[in-house]
Amino acid sequence: MSGNETLRVAIIIGSTRQDRFGPTPAAWFAERARRRSDLQVDLIDLREAGLPVVLGGDDPAAPAPEPVRALAPRIAGADAFVIVTPVYNHGYPASLKNAIDWYFEEWSAKPVGFVSYGGRGGGLHAVEQLRQVFAEVHATTIRNTVSFADHWDQFDEQGMPRDRVGADGAAASMLDQLIWWARALREARTKEPYKV
Repeated sequence: MSGNETLRVAIIIGSTRQDRFGPTPAAWFAERARRRSDLQVDLIDLREAGLPVVLGGDDPAAPAPEPVRALAPRIAGADAFVIVTPVYNHGYPASLKNAIDWYFEEWSAKPVGFVSYGGRGGGLHAVEQLRQVFAEVHATTIRNTVSFADHWDQFDEQGMPRDRVGADGAAASMLDQLIWWARALREARTKEPYKV
């Protein structure tokens, strides 16, 4: 497999709240990712996805609800993920847990990076919890993150970070790690299917 092949990265906006901030850092990060010639970006908004909040019933053979089926190819087709998450009450949004739980093999043996935002901690409490959750679906989380502490002060009116040098550097570093893992894991999955 050539190291120059394009990778598909799904950037997922995890919050579905009415007055959420997530689309701002998600749009900025997606624009940074699109600058790379080795990435194809799919921006997924969980509010638009409309996943049911009640997981499947007693019949495992019953078809999944239509919104779950509609999103499945986008999750399955990604080589890597970037989760954009706030911190809510020292944790991550229920909408994000719901999205993770609707799928399993679609996440497996793929890398996950994080863009987080919040108060003083910059959403990192949510990221640490998400690392444990993604380990259960056999995904590999990336060490480097992009984090915005006191996020309401960190972006200008155009949706750009006020510290562009620092934010761009953090994004580039995380993307470098994400791409390395995405290539390595895609090559491994090609040679031998991952068994959960």
